[in-house]
Amino acid sequence: MNATTRRIVIGTAALSMAVSLAACGKAGDDKDSGSGGDGKTIGLLLPENKTTRYETFDRPIMEAKIEALCSDCVVKYNNAAQDSETQKKQFDALVTQGVKVIILDTVDYKAAKSWVEQAAKKDVKVVAYDRLAEGPISAYVSYDNEKIGQLQGEALVKAMGAKAKDSNVVMINGSPTDPNAPFFKKGAHSVLDKQVKKVVYEQDIPDWSADEANKKMGAAIDSLGKNGFQGVYSANDGMAGGIITALKKQGVKIPVGGQDSELAGLQRILAGEQSFSIYKQIKPEAETTAEIAVRLLKGKKIDDLAPVKVDSISGEFKGTPSKLYDASVVTKENIASTIVADKVYKVEEICTAQYKAACDAAGIK
Repeated sequence: MNATTRRIVIGTAALSMAVSLAACGKAGDDKDSGSGGDGKTIGLLLPENKTTRYETFDRPIMEAKIEALCSDCVVKYNNAAQDSETQKKQFDALVTQGVKVIILDTVDYKAAKSWVEQAAKKDVKVVAYDRLAEGPISAYVSYDNEKIGQLQGEALVKAMGAKAKDSNVVMINGSPTDPNAPFFKKGAHSVLDKQVKKVVYEQDIPDWSADEANKKMGAAIDSLGKNGFQGVYSANDGMAGGIITALKKQGVKIPVGGQDSELAGLQRILAGEQSFSIYKQIKPEAETTAEIAVRLLKGKKIDDLAPVKVDSISGEFKGTPSKLYDASVVTKENIASTIVADKVYKVEEICTAQYKAACDAAGIK
């Protein structure tokens, strides 16, 4: 994949500020947002609520930024709960209501193609957020997802230490309908295929399901034996939780990585159960997306906000204006200087009674 077809992220937010701003009444759920045909409405469609980031960070940050940039703008928000047909109905409703700019974090990037094409015929501009949707989108904001996979692979190799070259690895990948998942997988393979003995078991997990990841990890143990692998790549923290539960049940303790720096994942890292996560600072990604949406609504240029050109995964749609952010590896050693310093979570949220001793040992106070 060439440099123009890759993507990224960075940021994280003073959430209390975001929530307080979003609460001003200009941004909210569809039912209380008024009509959408007045040129002041922006649609916001997020894909699911199993991953804590969307409702906790992405939504309030974007709503707050839109409020700050356009005090009389309204946000019509919906979450698809990982159902593509539900998201299609939400998208179509926004178009029918006359909304001219939609921020779309798609459940199924292929399915979105026909929606976006029909919307374009009505001069509706779609900003693909976090996941690259197929179709004639107007802008795309995300992370360099292949690079994230590389970071995950490198972190897992580091966690396995000097024995990595002689180690077997299990890979539990993300959802096949998420366009980011193949890039995470590709990036991780580019490292693991060269630096470990063998990937001995690999599965893609529909809907990023922690329960399904738990089942597949159990199946891997049954197939390979407790000593048949020395590390586990997990595409995100939610699945890492299910994987670690399966490993603990069988008395297996080996390096397991993740992604998203979810609170439970950070606590597992402090407890020594999970080796690392990937920190994708959400605030810059979300705020850039909000600013692009406002500019598109007002008919202004976005060149400075989206300086990179990205082609669709199918290759059919070329040169979408994009902004790509980087990410970083989070371990026990740098939670204080990253997650805590950036106020993603408060110390008291991370360091509950169960994890206080681990927090003290990690210098988190």
